[in-house]
Amino acid sequence: MTQKERKHHTSARLELLSNLGAQYGRIITVEQARQNAAEFGLSENYVRQAFHHLEKAGWITRLKRGMYALTSPLFAVPEPLHEFEIVMHLVEPAAISHWTAMHYHGFTEQIPHTTYVLTTENWRPRQKNSDDPRVYTVDGHNYEFIQVKPERFFGIDSVWIGNQNHARVKITDRERTLIDGLIRPQYCGDFGAVIESIHEHAHELDLDRLVDYALKIDAATCKRLGWTLSEVMSDVPQLNRLRDVQVAGYVPLDPTGPKKGHCNNEWHVQENLAGKL
Repeated sequence: MTQKERKHHTSARLELLSNLGAQYGRIITVEQARQNAAEFGLSENYVRQAFHHLEKAGWITRLKRGMYALTSPLFAVPEPLHEFEIVMHLVEPAAISHWTAMHYHGFTEQIPHTTYVLTTENWRPRQKNSDDPRVYTVDGHNYEFIQVKPERFFGIDSVWIGNQNHARVKITDRERTLIDGLIRPQYCGDFGAVIESIHEHAHELDLDRLVDYALKIDAATCKRLGWTLSEVMSDVPQLNRLRDVQVAGYVPLDPTGPKKGHCNNEWHVQENLAGKL
């Protein structure tokens, strides 16, 4: 290919990107490019190769197979794509959750190095150089997907993010975030961090909503929540709803901890926390 031909192809690729950005915004797909390729003198079969060159040159970032984000300021990109915004394009439905949501809601000052995502989909994209199939990396940032049954995908808020509030994303609300911590504390730091968050913010929470969420999950979650709340507010009426839940045997307080420790007869939990053993 001559230098003149190379310049022509580069110019055609950039014109195509500019056109796609104007039509579809900052997130574009190979299929969209194929539908518009002929207008810029590019064949449909050449589009994927063109995207490879554009990514290598830093004009676009690959989000997943067939999907890219415009990254150059030449395409009026106001700011880099927010990690939360990327999530909304990786899998659907999806909501920012667990430790990431805990930090967003102010329950912890620790910033997780991974963005945790709640979804009903069993999305396990293949990716080179990944030791954990649950973790997906985009532009150096890790995303971990936690699958739940469709009936457990609730308690989701819609919020604006970014310096200019340019994107709207889904995130678990405050109460659902803490419930998730009682179910899978390993994705929220640890069980101690979850208990500390509930204790510190108990009087700010919607207790009725918190209890409703626990009842929608399972009996074990209800008992863990009841024990945790009773440590800081023993006289609230919502505790009676949790006491009334029937459970067989004793539930490990920390689902990730050892099955040993004092058995609490009021809440039917085994206090297997490090400080209780």
